[in-house]
Formats: sequence, structure tokens, C-alpha cells
Amino acid sequence: MPAKEILQEIYDEVASGNEIRTIIMHGYRLDKYPVGKIDGTDTWQVGERVRAARNDDDIPLNPFTAGVYVATMMAQIDVLREAGHPYSEIVNESVIEAVDSLCPYMHYRGVAFMVDNCSFTAKTGSRKWAPRFDYILDQLAYTAVDNGKPVDQDRIKDFLENPVHEAVTECCKLRPTVDISVDSASSTKEIVIE
Repeated sequence: MPAKEILQEIYDEVASGNEIRTIIMHGYRLDKYPVGKIDGTDTWQVGERVRAARNDDDIPLNPFTAGVYVATMMAQIDVLREAGHPYSEIVNESVIEAVDSLCPYMHYRGVAFMVDNCSFTAKTGSRKWAPRFDYILDQLAYTAVDNGKPVDQDRIKDFLENPVHEAVTECCKLRPTVDISVDSASSTKEIVIE
């Protein structure tokens, strides 16, 4: 459960007040160390080319990527549930915001554009936690798969029997159809390093 480990750490940082202190301290340094855009590396450039060339009616679904995404979403659901949050909040924070907002945004403009146009808190947090997710997934989860570790059938059973499924069904009955518009330019200041 590598994703759950990181999500629990993030939850603990937020609950203790440490995360907001980090954001406030970063705000004090902002004039000296502004938040730069994150789309300059080859990774982000490849994403831009893929989005430009794709056929939106024929986008393949990679089962491994989908599995990691759903496992991470379920880990967040479990962290919030174990902390006593109501299902309406759990479903909104873990499922609805991803499906209705974040995923369409990323689909249209990419992860970098989404991150760079979120709140200052989200920009700072994503830059802080992304390397941790990268490490824990690349070094722990993916290596287990690469080394042939069998799928833990108890995890599949836990997913199928998770009570959040019923809550998602009920919450989805209450939400309206949503279209999201992301036509504007980036709100993040371009930082040129010479």
C-alpha cells in the first residue's frame, strides 16, 4: 500500500497544521523564490505532442496505469474514512473532483497546466509531494510488479467490498451534469533563468 503511506503522511501534515505552515513560509519567500512553471522538461513536452495528435474518440486505456490511479484513489478514500470523515466529503474530495474537474482539465491541457493554474496551496503542495509519490511508486510498487510479485487478492476483495461504492452511487445521483471550460492562458508567472 505505498500510495496509502504517502496519503496518510499528507493527511497527518495537514491535520497537524504543518502543511499550512509550509505554505505560509513559502509565501514569505515568494518574492525571492517565485513559483515557476513545471512544463519545460521533455516529459511535459511529450504530453503536449500526444494531446495534439490524439483522437479523442479512440484513446487507449492502459490497465496498469488505470489500476495505479484507482488504487491511489481508494487509498485516499480509506485514509479519509479511517479518520472519520463523512462519506459525502470523501466522495467529493476523492472521486467527484477528480472525475468532474481534474481529469477533464488534465485531458485538455495536461498535468502541468492544471498544477500551474491551481491555488497557491495546491501548486506548492503538488511540487512538494510529487517527488515522494514518484519515489514510492517507482521504487516500491512498480518494482514489486516488475519482479513478478502476485496480485494480493485480499486487496481486490477489499476494493470490491468497500462501502464507498454505495456512497459514490448516492452522491452521483445528486450532482448535476458538468462541463468544464479551460480555454484561458496560464495564470502562472513565467520564470526565465538565464
